[in-house]
Amino acid sequence: MNRRSFGTGMVGMGVCGMLSRADRLWAQGGVSAKNLVQTMMAREQEAEQQRPFYKYLSMERSERTGGAMWTEIVVESSAGRVRFLTAVDGQTLSPDRVRQERGRMAAILSDPHAFASDAKAQMEDEAHAKQMLQILPKAYVLENMRSEGEDWRVDFRPDPAYSPSGMEEKVMHGMSGFLLVNQKQMRLHHVEGSLPQDVSIGFGFLATVKAGSRFSSTKEPSGGQWRTVRVVSDIRGKAALFKTIAKNQDVTRSLFQRLDAAPNLQQAVAMAEIPVGQA
Repeated sequence: MNRRSFGTGMVGMGVCGMLSRADRLWAQGGVSAKNLVQTMMAREQEAEQQRPFYKYLSMERSERTGGAMWTEIVVESSAGRVRFLTAVDGQTLSPDRVRQERGRMAAILSDPHAFASDAKAQMEDEAHAKQMLQILPKAYVLENMRSEGEDWRVDFRPDPAYSPSGMEEKVMHGMSGFLLVNQKQMRLHHVEGSLPQDVSIGFGFLATVKAGSRFSSTKEPSGGQWRTVRVVSDIRGKAALFKTIAKNQDVTRSLFQRLDAAPNLQQAVAMAEIPVGQA
């Protein structure tokens, strides 16, 4: 089987049958890093279209949390993620803080448009991994493919022949790193990238993102689905007029509970106040 047939026919011929020969194909040089990444991306896009809704526990430290560690119950709804705070830095909330949270839940229901806007902004905070995947085959040199445990590992670095469009893509294109792809299901397990050197926007007059800025995203299987269990982002730099650029977050998710159907906003708010695992 040549590289072309692997990249174009893998999903159609059945993942299990193909993967049973993964080690042999690797030894024969029949799988290229680009073929692998393209097949993984097809699997990710297919799964995204069929992705069910979940309730889970989230622990986050970010600008949104003021640098504190927030423990939240999160319910995915048709309108966005509803979050109910249960602890700060490991300490359960005081009765007054619980009342504030319930008041915030009531405000969500009274102004769903404002909630939808906030929910969209939070989703954008997790867009780095998706942006990286979208431009991987065309913007990076994919190399050093090798087996690592149950995954394929592929290193990537910027392709100097690629011209990124927009500031965000220019920063992403400047990163080097690696990704892990599960060999059995061809799903993304982990991706991380970092800037080996400063990236200047507008010759440095608009912004400069500092070397060492990084991000990573990790997925694990849960109930037959692959879910993001960790997101780390540490982006540092300066913008025009010396404004600090920061996109820092560290999020860990656990106790995934699959929902039978997509809850509406009112249902999600009610569910968010019930601990994960309880009816």
